[in-house]
Amino acid sequence: MIYLDLPFPWGYLAARLEEAVHATLRHERHSTEVTVSLRLADDATLQDLNRTYRGVDAPTDVLSFEMGIADPQSGHLHLGDIVISTERAAAQAAAAGHPVDAEILLLTVHGTLHLLGHDHAEAEEKARMWAAQRAILKTLGLGDIQVSE
Repeated sequence: MIYLDLPFPWGYLAARLEEAVHATLRHERHSTEVTVSLRLADDATLQDLNRTYRGVDAPTDVLSFEMGIADPQSGHLHLGDIVISTERAAAQAAAAGHPVDAEILLLTVHGTLHLLGHDHAEAEEKARMWAAQRAILKTLGLGDIQVSE
């Protein structure tokens, strides 16, 4: 189950966001019997979260918070929470020359991979994570979207 917090006008993306999370879980051979919370927010919100939880006083495109606890509503494992800046997504999409919807889906995949333990701090980890992102985006019909290096 995916819990979505999509402010106006982003509600139209709900089905695609759920599809992106599930595609990532399937790609990583993880059970889809989990919950994930996904929120679309503004730069100010991401900056506040980044400052509070990472000690970085700047906005960022996506933050993932691993939980790994039982969801009290469903009883399923709650993998964690993902928060995406729609402002960062729009700027990055414009710079890359693709639609903002595609960038938000990319960030959803990226955030979900973090919840599953992927990281990109080291070159080898980054190569694995970027390869997974490319493969998942292809299954979502977004094979033309390039992952920022």
